Amino acid sequence: MKYRNPIISGYNPDPSICRVGEDYYIVNSSFEFYPGVPVYHSRNLVNWELEGYCLTEESQLDLHGCRPSGGIYAPTIRYHQGTFFMTTTNTSGKGNFIVHTTDMKKGWSQPAWVDQGGIDPSLLFDDDGTVYFASTSMDSEGNTGIFLCQVNPFTGERLTESVVISRGCGGRYAEGPHLYKWFGKYYLMLAEGGTEYGHMETILRSDSPYGPFEACPHNPILTHRDDMREEIYCTGHADMIEDHNGNWWMVCLAIRPCQEKKDRVLLHNLGRETFLTPVVWTEDGWPVVGEKGLISPEMDGPLPGESPVPVNRDFADDFSKDRFSPHYNFLRNPSMENYVRDTAEGKLILKGTGTTINEMASPTWIGVRQKGFETVSTAVVSLLDAVQGMRAGLTAYYNDSYHYEIYLSRELDRWKVCLAKHVHDIFTVTASAEIPAAENVMLRIVSDKTYYRFSYSLDGETFVELGSGLVVGLCTESTRNMTFTGTYLGMFAENGCAAFENFHVKVLDHE
Repeated sequence: MKYRNPIISGYNPDPSICRVGEDYYIVNSSFEFYPGVPVYHSRNLVNWELEGYCLTEESQLDLHGCRPSGGIYAPTIRYHQGTFFMTTTNTSGKGNFIVHTTDMKKGWSQPAWVDQGGIDPSLLFDDDGTVYFASTSMDSEGNTGIFLCQVNPFTGERLTESVVISRGCGGRYAEGPHLYKWFGKYYLMLAEGGTEYGHMETILRSDSPYGPFEACPHNPILTHRDDMREEIYCTGHADMIEDHNGNWWMVCLAIRPCQEKKDRVLLHNLGRETFLTPVVWTEDGWPVVGEKGLISPEMDGPLPGESPVPVNRDFADDFSKDRFSPHYNFLRNPSMENYVRDTAEGKLILKGTGTTINEMASPTWIGVRQKGFETVSTAVVSLLDAVQGMRAGLTAYYNDSYHYEIYLSRELDRWKVCLAKHVHDIFTVTASAEIPAAENVMLRIVSDKTYYRFSYSLDGETFVELGSGLVVGLCTESTRNMTFTGTYLGMFAENGCAAFENFHVKVLDHE
């Protein structure tokens, strides 16, 4: 049965998957965005719905002072005897922890902190009731390795000393450990090579969870570091399951380059996305992933459940409902009193504060992941205050140092629509136009693989283009620090109140 990759598009990295009967669940990293750790559900491994989040309270997720691409790293989800467990790392907080629930709709527990350092934690529930906790950490000499201990998954209590069980298979940055019990043996799957263009997945096995481990003879089992098709890069950080029909599958992260092939520039702006590939086993018990370690935008495999249906990646909000869509994210820990859904009028009132989107803080900002290269985003915006220098509008946002925005403003007692850009340590207004009033102005962002284009309309029909910004300015490879997220399309307000109506993001490059 044919299907399209990615199965979850837009910034959704470090996927982990578990099965409950004929239901499948995936969690992803969320970094500085709130709520934390999205949970997706599917019954056929291709059509995924965002169910909610594991971390929805500030007591579970403290992101105050979190740097860009800090916060929540690489979760793992497992299901055991009626309970879901999710373990992850708050790199800007107290480290590794576990939360659990018997009913996702009722929320998850408070964090149970685990006294084992590092990142990328994972859990294995063994047949004898022992629960193993693995993570990537450093020893006393500063050497990285995969550490293992036994834990109480409800309390986080470490029941044994943490010991190194592997240093990987020779690739740099051995991380993302997942320990499994399959066919009577313990398999240890790792991400190696770094999460950039040398990324790969390796696997080892042993008769004991503590090793010694033998490496798969055809490692790496997944990598695109030498793939000449140039459609998918950076494959790795994977998790594997057996479906309810007895077939095997791997989910992994990968990126799609945003430049045309003729340009041969290694850039991506959508973030690391979630991909799916079938897995088969050799007679001597080693997995063969996809097309001998490669995956493709279109693949074929024995999918479980109903046949896949076309994926709709559009987003629309007319603000007629009380609750925010789970597809919305906020920056760090938001002050929710600054986000008012006026359902009677069909408006979102954003109360802008003195905190701007140029700061590593929590401005009045709300956005959705950009899920395709070719998109059209619109909203009707009205300023409710006449504060000199206030800003409110639409933004293509990567982080506080990389974003473009078209917005309404009050300057020198005049109403204006402006285009501004922040790239590296340069922030500037590149274009502006005076308008008669800052009421019911439709703002629009149109993207493709090369440009974001910004325009406005006073009548909702005729648009005036203010200017454009190169996509490269919002690409991971272009950032001044190591970053792991992707571009959002969102709304914001600063230093005053604004009303937003009919926020739409249409994705034109449907898979």
